[in-house]
Amino acid sequence: MSDVGPRERGWQTVWPALAGAVQAASIAWPGSGQAVGWLQLVSLTLLAAGLARMARLAHSPFTRGREAHALKRAAWFGGVFATAWLAGSFWWLYVSMHQVGGLPAPLAVLAVLSLAAALALYYAAASAVWVSLARGLVAERPGLASALFAALWTLAELMRGQWLTGFPWGAGGYAHVDGTLAAFAPWVGVYGMGAVAAWLAMRLALAGWRLRALKPLIGVGLAAWALQAFGPVFTTSAGTGQVQLLQANISQTDKFQAASGVRDALQWYDAQLRASQQALVVAPETAIPLLPHHLPDGYWSGLQAHFAQPGRPVALVGLPLGSLDEGYTNSVVVLGPEGAAPYRYDKSHLVPFGEFMPPGFVWFIRMMNIPLGDFKSGGWDQPSLAWQGQRLAPNVCYEDLFGEELAIRFKDPATAPTALVNVSNIAWFGDTLAVDQHLNISRMRAMELQRPMLRATNTGATAIIDHTGRVTHQLPRFTRGSLTGTFEGRHGLTPFARWAGAWGLGPLWALCCAVVAWASWKRQRP
Repeated sequence: MSDVGPRERGWQTVWPALAGAVQAASIAWPGSGQAVGWLQLVSLTLLAAGLARMARLAHSPFTRGREAHALKRAAWFGGVFATAWLAGSFWWLYVSMHQVGGLPAPLAVLAVLSLAAALALYYAAASAVWVSLARGLVAERPGLASALFAALWTLAELMRGQWLTGFPWGAGGYAHVDGTLAAFAPWVGVYGMGAVAAWLAMRLALAGWRLRALKPLIGVGLAAWALQAFGPVFTTSAGTGQVQLLQANISQTDKFQAASGVRDALQWYDAQLRASQQALVVAPETAIPLLPHHLPDGYWSGLQAHFAQPGRPVALVGLPLGSLDEGYTNSVVVLGPEGAAPYRYDKSHLVPFGEFMPPGFVWFIRMMNIPLGDFKSGGWDQPSLAWQGQRLAPNVCYEDLFGEELAIRFKDPATAPTALVNVSNIAWFGDTLAVDQHLNISRMRAMELQRPMLRATNTGATAIIDHTGRVTHQLPRFTRGSLTGTFEGRHGLTPFARWAGAWGLGPLWALCCAVVAWASWKRQRP
């Protein structure tokens, strides 16, 4: 950046940083927690406008020979945007590291910024590659230049979401869970929605303030309206059920303290589970915070005996299982009638640093006073729980970030889940936007797969979400209580469930790579 003056360098830092912060806010607006799709589109259009300016300068005969500088500036521009966006999306990791884990505040801030900057490298590379390939397209083929930006930006999202175990929290598509683009969720999923937004952003940036800038907005709006008004119905009712969701509201600093959190959890969940009159009762992730053989004598066997009696409900309870020899799992088990087939779900997608230790980072873990686990992963295609004509598919905490992994259970329509059950504990992050962001993530999964999502959490958001992504019942956050309500299971597969269940995100990877290859080829043609 030595080829530009201080004012230009400031523009290249402040503008993308502000735009990235706006994108972070669009995922869940501070205060309300609502997703704001139009704001995400504005933020991405600001980024696109900056990159388009660099592409035009790189293509100008007056700046020939300085393409390398343009690519560096584009990488910086995209990297600053993504760093601000990602740090603004998951800044609450600071709470878990500093306030819960005791890591010194400067190191916790540095850790969050380092993670955001590392993940931002994908978007920095996408920005530089776009300027390199699009500098000859922005004037002659703006449509192709826009499709190229959407493809490269989506590839960056896919890399972040899948490589190195994946961390897709705050993906741009989540900002549209309540917006016009929500109509595309059952077709293309959250990454496809983000791709549509990226295409729109670059089309608007290249069209400027001219009237034709409205054409892509109008076209996408009409397509979404047509899908909502006249689109096919993919799923049908599988009947209704009654559920009770439990929320103990135990702070993370107390959760594993024997004299406070552990004792409180055992007493409260035991009383609530035994008193439940609903057909299905769900307790959240690690509601029982100890291994069964570490529990007080008779505690676990007493619960099992209670639910084995005729006329009792079925309970889904989160707790750790295993032993030192066989390994430990973060699991959900069923307490039910005597003679019923035993059911157990083991978490498949584990959290790095929280549930397993990445090689080379033991020193970092030792700096924090957090009782972290070293779990083993369950299978990717574990069966659903058969219950009163429904098939319930549990997932644990941030597993619901990975729609393509949940879709694996939909490969066979005859055994596909009729409802999803998420058990979570995000007390690690305190009273922050993480609660609202995770609720919107669950809503997106309900929309993609058109299945209700039953969320039982330790501190919130405990909620019942219907198959359209609408929250029908919700318990106040950071309170102790139970939520009782009705849900409607669904049969049938959405297009997203079909293609993601069969091939994962492979078709989206292939399509984006094909667009990049096509744009590269067209650029080389006279």
